[in-house]
Amino acid sequence: MKTTVDTSSLPQISNPGQVHILCSKWYPELVQSLAGACDAVLRQHGFDQVHIHTLPGSLELPLAARDLLAEDRAGNIDAIICFGIIVKGETYHFEMISNECIRGLGEVMHEFRRPVIVEVIPVTEMAHAEARSADDEFNKGIEAAVAAIEMVAWRRQVCSGPPSV
Repeated sequence: MKTTVDTSSLPQISNPGQVHILCSKWYPELVQSLAGACDAVLRQHGFDQVHIHTLPGSLELPLAARDLLAEDRAGNIDAIICFGIIVKGETYHFEMISNECIRGLGEVMHEFRRPVIVEVIPVTEMAHAEARSADDEFNKGIEAAVAAIEMVAWRRQVCSGPPSV
């Protein structure tokens, strides 16, 4: 199902920190399209410290997110956004990678109390991944940026002080 999100009424973030975008190297054209759309929305809304990292695959995303947040003792990272495409093949590899990636990223988010936005897209057909990463208003990178901005704004309203690690 294709959905769009409204970027016109996003909250303003004063003194935005860093956002790190973690990308799987598999299906680079699609993943780069997701990351590019995300980066554009973040920058339009004042985030000028956006760092994009390319990793071997989706399974490595949780470790990379954990390493970045563990090194961020000052609390400069506002959010981490993860992109990947996992295509179902003939083996259970698809399920193993998808499940472990999502589980690991959830653990990192809870451990470090920082938003970890996940747009790792498991699909059964490449056409589904292509539709979600197209250069249009349905690109899931836009949705990821909106989620990150909204979570950063919300956390700044309800949480006091830097995140504890």
